[in-house]
Order: sequence, then C-alpha cells, then structure tokens
Amino acid sequence: MKRAALWHYVGVLFIMFWGLAPFYWMVVVALRDKAHTFDTTPWPTNVTLENFQDALATGKGNDFLGAIGNSLLISVATTSLAVVVGVFTAYALARLDFPGKGLVTGIILAASMFPGIALVTPLFQLFGDLGWIGTYRAMIIPNISFALPLTIYTLVSFFRQLPWELEEAARVDGASRGQAFRLVLLPLAAPALFTTAILAFIATWNEFMLARQLSTTATEPVTVAIARFSGPSAFEYPYASIMAAGALVTVPLIIMVLIFQRRIVSGLTAGGVKA
Repeated sequence: MKRAALWHYVGVLFIMFWGLAPFYWMVVVALRDKAHTFDTTPWPTNVTLENFQDALATGKGNDFLGAIGNSLLISVATTSLAVVVGVFTAYALARLDFPGKGLVTGIILAASMFPGIALVTPLFQLFGDLGWIGTYRAMIIPNISFALPLTIYTLVSFFRQLPWELEEAARVDGASRGQAFRLVLLPLAAPALFTTAILAFIATWNEFMLARQLSTTATEPVTVAIARFSGPSAFEYPYASIMAAGALVTVPLIIMVLIFQRRIVSGLTAGGVKA
C-alpha cells in the first residue's frame, strides 16, 4: 500500500513537472536580459523588466494592450453565446424526446471532431465575399462552432444526472416547462455552466489559426499579436519579448483556473456518477 501511494505521488509530480516546466521556463526567459536569452541556467539570472516594457510598447507598430482587449471581447462574446445556446440544446437532448434526436447528437459530435485547418480556406472565402474579413464577427462565429460541442456535451451529462422528480414536482405545482427549467434546473446546473464557460473562454482565448487569417491589426487577438512581434532588425527574433508577452497572457488564465478549480472539477465530475 505504501509503495502504491509512493508511485501515486511520483505520477502526480511528473504530471506537474510536465505541465509547468514550459511555463516556468517562459517566465525565466522573460525576466532575463536579452544578451542572456539563450543562457541555460535553470533559474532567473540577469533579471530585468525590460522585456515586459518592450512587449507593451507601441513604438514598433505593436498594440499588445489593444490585442488583449480584442481577445477579451471575442472570448466573452463567444463564451456567452455558446453557453446560452448550449444550455438550451443540452436540456433538449437530455430531457426531451423528439424525432431526429440521435441525428442531432451525431452532428454535434461530428462538428467537434472536424479538423479546424480544413475550415480556414472556405471560411476565408465566405467571409471575404460577405466583407467580414477583419471584423469581430469573422472570429466570433467560427469560435462559437468550436465551443458549442464542448458546452453541449458537458451540460448534457449534467442534465441527465439530475432527477426527473424535481422538474415533475415543479410542473405539478403549476409551473410551465420553461419555468421549471429556469427556476429549478438552471440553478442546480450552475457548477456545470461555470465549468463550460471557463473552458470555452480559455479555448477561445488561445485560438490562433483562424484568427491569423480572418483578423487585421485592428481586430487581432493576443495570439496573433504575439506572432507578429518583430526585433530590432530582420535578422534578430525577439524571443525574450515574446516570452514576456506570453507570460502576461498566460498568468491571468492560470490565476483564474487556480481560483475556480473547485468549481471546474465539480462541474466536470457532476454527471459522472448517477444519483
């Protein structure tokens, strides 16, 4: 039993190292003077904040703070729409019987498995014909299509776990189906809603491929803005500034996940055990 516990902790430590080592090294390089960017010392040396100043500077055509605002707008809009649509869709799939229910479920599953790279060219042509290239709509709408399957499947498992008696009791007391859903089931689904919202927000915040093709400098998110960072010359790549920008973008997400980790875990495991 002791040996099993030991291997358990070894596995946990390995997973923590595997997940945190890249982020740790990103922070170390971000805090290091540019002349020592490729120093292999595993802790911060020649510490400076100049890289963060360069990442936030606008002298070279970069607008990193503006890109953060674009990412917030796109992520919040995508998350809000995905959760609103997803909660009603999940309720219908979990609690209602209607023709074509299995087909709808299969389509949603197929959409979640479809490779995003295959959508870049048709979306670029479609939004180009509509005059949407460089607009927020061109990035929010595709992101919703990627966030919806995650939202729906997380919420479907949760709604299926809720006992039917709660809804039936509300209906007996005179509530309509909509009132029973809004006043009884929706408050109980708050942990799952919170979890799906966080996961959809993070997925949208980190999206790069479509945003790189469909955005302009005025609407680009942080992922695209970081990729466009330029050095003092065409032959010098600003690794340290990119690391600083990556740390600025990643730290808020890590803090958010650490603060709300209990809600995330409870939401993901809520539908795993039948009451």
